[in-house]
Amino acid sequence: MNLVIGGTGFLGREIICQLLERGQKVKTLCRRHGDIPDGAEVVIGDITNPESLKIACQDVETVYHTASVPSISLHWQPFYETNVLGAQNVLDACKTAGVRKLIYTSSASVTFDCKPQHGTDETSPYPDRWFAHYPHSKAIAEKMMLDASDSLLTCALRPHLIIGKRDRHLIPRLLRRAEAGRLFRVGDGTNLIDIIFVENAALGHIQAAQALTDAASPVNGNAYFLSQGEPVNCWEWIDEVLAMKGLPKVRRSISFAAAWALGWTLEGLYKYCRLRGEPVMTRFLAAQLATTHYLNIAKAKRDFGYVPVISMAEGMKRLADA
Repeated sequence: MNLVIGGTGFLGREIICQLLERGQKVKTLCRRHGDIPDGAEVVIGDITNPESLKIACQDVETVYHTASVPSISLHWQPFYETNVLGAQNVLDACKTAGVRKLIYTSSASVTFDCKPQHGTDETSPYPDRWFAHYPHSKAIAEKMMLDASDSLLTCALRPHLIIGKRDRHLIPRLLRRAEAGRLFRVGDGTNLIDIIFVENAALGHIQAAQALTDAASPVNGNAYFLSQGEPVNCWEWIDEVLAMKGLPKVRRSISFAAAWALGWTLEGLYKYCRLRGEPVMTRFLAAQLATTHYLNIAKAKRDFGYVPVISMAEGMKRLADA
């Protein structure tokens, strides 16, 4: 039996679909009933609720933990409660229930220090300084998961910019900004980035679980980057997405230095005035939009045979048809 934590989420739902297609039994822990594929058992609960986790983990061999709080908010507590304490609750429930395998969805941003990354691999350390709470909390949870590999089989997967036709966050937010005339190119427009289609991200999770056979497996206790393996020009790709939705290309721009300064100013204002929500710009976001950062996925290919099955051309076609 498989348990997908966060089954109403973008990635979690796709993992459920692919597991069911393989004839495997699946249940999911989620906070509410939603768009769950037929055939999956639903347990209503939350990773901040240890009791619901204990119930969900009963009679489960493999857990896929995909739930987290993704945001550029400047308030640490929500990240800590869900991404850190929630991860500890998942670990505790797995150990109590005798779960064998725990596949953790981490983030490629756990190694991002706001400087360019050209083919970064898993030997890259966590930054000495964090510019956002999301990658900081994910790094804490990731280390927690990997350190637990002596008591259960674990690994952490680091997909970068998961996209696809059911995406409710990245692409819709991009389109809303463009429609409102609030989308600016940050930097000189030459930076390369990695993306990954959700079908490939889900496949990587399932392949990692299959390769995680025992404590001697090279996957056990390790982290892996996942991407399409084909970096794209960030702003040319954004223009392509806008064009397929009938929107004009990004015309206005702001320098990286100006965006960084704006982010620094807004961060200070939000903290000093205790403002809620997310600033329109932060230093972390400015760096994500302006700097080159793409990843080396050779380790995932070597250790569990990861190869993207949805090509860039096919993925963009599916996105256009969404």
